[in-house]
Amino acid sequence: MDPTTYARHELLDALQRDPYPLYARARQTAGLTFVPELDAWLVARDADVREVLLRPEDFSSAQALRPDVIPPAAVFGVLARGYGNRPTVVSTDGAAHRRHRAPINSGLSAARVSALAPYAAEVATALVDGFAADGHTELMSSYARKLPGAVIGRLIGFEPEDVPVAVHGGHRAEQLLFRPMAEDEQIAAAEDVVALQHLLDRYARERRAQPRDDLCSAMVAALAPDTGLGPRELTDDQRNELVANLQNLLIAGHLTTTALIGTALFHLLRRRDQWELLRARPELIPGAVEEAARFDTAVQGFRRTTTRPVILAGTELPAGATVFVAYGSANRDGARHEDADVFDITRPATPTRHVGFGHGAHGCPGSQLARTQLRLTLELFVRRFPGLRLAKDQDVEMRPTLIHRSPLELHLTW
Repeated sequence: MDPTTYARHELLDALQRDPYPLYARARQTAGLTFVPELDAWLVARDADVREVLLRPEDFSSAQALRPDVIPPAAVFGVLARGYGNRPTVVSTDGAAHRRHRAPINSGLSAARVSALAPYAAEVATALVDGFAADGHTELMSSYARKLPGAVIGRLIGFEPEDVPVAVHGGHRAEQLLFRPMAEDEQIAAAEDVVALQHLLDRYARERRAQPRDDLCSAMVAALAPDTGLGPRELTDDQRNELVANLQNLLIAGHLTTTALIGTALFHLLRRRDQWELLRARPELIPGAVEEAARFDTAVQGFRRTTTRPVILAGTELPAGATVFVAYGSANRDGARHEDADVFDITRPATPTRHVGFGHGAHGCPGSQLARTQLRLTLELFVRRFPGLRLAKDQDVEMRPTLIHRSPLELHLTW
């Protein structure tokens, strides 16, 4: 890695571990702030964030997931053995976005989320039973990464034995796109991503032949509809599109919720009065869920690209300009939230008050499933571990990413 690239990665790493000071300065600065580490204009104020998200015709999502790290040729050689690399619900606008989103909306309807809740509660209880007698645990590895993976796996239609491979592949895909790594590590990550893609391709082909009542079958039916001329194989284009969209759904379905669970427990226990209040008044759990999503947003933001010259917050942007729409900053905007930098579970539990799950056409379709899992988690932990605490002398380090912000590790005792 050349010195310039290394220096940029170091600056980006520091920004990602704690972006809030930058956000605060940007909100107080007239116009938009250009951030070299992001190679984008930072949209920091709540009103401006909402404006961008409600103007998809002017601010395209086509480059929403532009990687922070460009892998070397050897990595692309590995990835060429996989599938995907097609637009998804995150990176499309207009009719294409609606087409990709329709089966996800249906698969994540209120009725389906409600029907999935008992399974989520069963998994959560089994995970807690596995470490309850120990008196301590590292939450991220023992619980926060496992519950969302099992739940999204059940929703998509994975066999239980395939869930660990799928979850691991999702983590590796995020690392490959957004974390600086040595070339041999990048190649290893690419191998894991390709293994995931082949797994998803197998499921897509199986569901094309024998549909089931799961989200994988719904996506196959929507994106590769049966023509009524009898059984047929999926085309290469259909397989690539299905794998890309299943991979996106899988990653969004478990990494975001993993992050939300980790940051929620961290801030509840860091502010001990908040945990004691939750113990005394469990009816505040819905408010705690919303406050966790607001205060330290799992997905800190996405990029948008201007489709024409526009003026935003008094800043003139040419066509093709990149903006980073910072949900995490909007959620700390004092113009929208009183005492915005204070974690307070007694705030009114109104989801539309924050943009923790996005806003507008690209609002997160899985937000209710994420909320359900965090609600179940808080109910369970308050009941089983009333004396829950952060382990002594623990320096909690946040993962250096703006995509799924969470503690790297969170050691708890009771």
